[in-house]
Amino acid sequence: MTKEHKKTVAENRKARHDYHIEDVFEAGMVLKGTEVKSMRLGRVNLKDSYARIKNGEVFVYQMHIDPYPFAYYGNHEPRRPRKLLLHKREIKRLYGKVNEKGATLVPLKVYFKAGKAKMALALARGKRKYDKREAIRRRDEQREMDRTRKQYTGR
Repeated sequence: MTKEHKKTVAENRKARHDYHIEDVFEAGMVLKGTEVKSMRLGRVNLKDSYARIKNGEVFVYQMHIDPYPFAYYGNHEPRRPRKLLLHKREIKRLYGKVNEKGATLVPLKVYFKAGKAKMALALARGKRKYDKREAIRRRDEQREMDRTRKQYTGR
């Protein structure tokens, strides 16, 4: 059994802070050559990106991929909508869930898996302000406990 190699290109860290993640899907991406080359250089930003289902297909919007600096001609549009590749049954399931109140599709990370560009797409619900404060409070308490434990045990 071989371990699959994944090279993470970009991660949307704010998504886990702003949303309750219910389910995660792996989707392929339809890209142009200059987009793939730019992604391999790590020039991707998922901030403020989101996905929508349109005519039975899933598209990601507002994902920024910098233009490839070494392209002679035919560079890509940085924020163009990009099609995501999912199975029909996954799209139908997502469509049913997204039509529920409060559910949305949020890109979590972009990575290369076996040479192919993939995206981790999350079905998520927005957090309320008090949920975010609770998460911050728990994280700070855990950090304080770790600091105290390290101080007394020397580890």
